[in-house]
Amino acid sequence: MTGGIPVDVLEKRAADERRQLHNSVLELRQTVQDRFDVKRNVRNHLGPVAGVLAVAGLALGYVLTGIFTSD
Repeated sequence: MTGGIPVDVLEKRAADERRQLHNSVLELRQTVQDRFDVKRNVRNHLGPVAGVLAVAGLALGYVLTGIFTSD
């Protein structure tokens, strides 16, 4: 049933695969935690986000002012 491969070799391969899968899951979990770390992301991107929001606020204010004022 093992295709001529000794059982102990198959068990060792299975253990290696489980270990590799476990390490991959741990690495993925750490990567996801790093990507969604809110404090770190805010710290790293506060300037650009504030600039974009300021420009968007000015543009929105200009558009709304144009709508509510008559010429």
